[in-house]
Amino acid sequence: MNDQRLRLDLADLAAEVTPVDLRDRALRTSRRIGIQRAVATSAAAVVMLAAATGTAFAILPNRGTDPLPATTPSVTASPSPSASPSATPSVTDSPSAPVSGDPAGPPDTATFDRLHYGPVSGDAETARLYSWTPGNTPTRRLALPFRAARDNAAVSPDGRRVAWVEDGGALWTSALDGSGKRKLHDLVDNMCWSPTWSPNSRQLTVRLGAADGSYDKAGLLSVSSGAFTEVAGFQGCHPVWAADDTVAFADGSNGTVVVTDRTGTGRRTIPGLGSKGSRYVCFDVASISPDGRRIALFRIDRDGTYGDAARDLVVNAVLDTKTGREVTLPLGGRELRQAYFQADGSLVVRVRSGGKYTVILVDADGKKVTEQAEPASLADMQIIGVGG
Repeated sequence: MNDQRLRLDLADLAAEVTPVDLRDRALRTSRRIGIQRAVATSAAAVVMLAAATGTAFAILPNRGTDPLPATTPSVTASPSPSASPSATPSVTDSPSAPVSGDPAGPPDTATFDRLHYGPVSGDAETARLYSWTPGNTPTRRLALPFRAARDNAAVSPDGRRVAWVEDGGALWTSALDGSGKRKLHDLVDNMCWSPTWSPNSRQLTVRLGAADGSYDKAGLLSVSSGAFTEVAGFQGCHPVWAADDTVAFADGSNGTVVVTDRTGTGRRTIPGLGSKGSRYVCFDVASISPDGRRIALFRIDRDGTYGDAARDLVVNAVLDTKTGREVTLPLGGRELRQAYFQADGSLVVRVRSGGKYTVILVDADGKKVTEQAEPASLADMQIIGVGG
């Protein structure tokens, strides 16, 4: 009886199970297995990601903030996109970050170099040079024969040595404190073509003469060996030398300013100076920018008084060497007296107002950086060089 009942129940159960039921059950089972595998795979991926993230944080160098501990990474799961998007840079709300559309340029790093001073007038046999870095106290340097200190003493661009020509034509160099003094050459012009240092402080432009007092050989003199190389194109007065090897000097015959290179080739003149129909002439130049594009000089009216061949470091104009146009300077209504270009292209401008002198630092773009009042002790002196 029981066996018969069991067979009947089994038969009824078998009748209820259709092929469709078996297929649905199989699909549900397959889905469950797939979900379990996906969960297991995701969990393993999360564990691996956590371990990798922790390791990465552990080996990153310290950049100012401590990384999260390697054992407690923070991971956020998100659905995978249908297509891989391009990487999006992170945005920082730091106050130091530049505002969009207004990029921050590099800060202006122009600073005053050391300024070197010599006498303007006096009746003593000797005169001392001085050095001054704006903001500090002037430093007393070596004493030179007065005429040499006033008319031709030149400090090297690196601020280490000074060269001068004494009456009689002896060219000397020494350190600024007077040590290491030695004579480089005899019969050197001490007026029209006073010595000018090369940008690397290794050579001097000079003009040599003969025993009869004539001077006709201008060129380059090695400071280390004393060897002289004549340059045929160097014919004029008061040369200045730019870092790009541009050499400029005044032509004493007609008041033009010649621009050439250290070999004397490629000569040209600055427009508006000495040429036919121009208003101005120039017989004294003081400084030239490192790229040779701007020059500081003493420009006078063609009908004015020309002066003599002696060096005059007064400046009343800064010009573009290619166009001859005057460069506007931020003088604040004060009188321009001197101007010297520094190695970085900035300009030290010396101005006068009410008998007092101030130096202004102007960047390469013509903007004022800062200014400093000169000590009263330097009021009766003139800047003869910048550097060091």
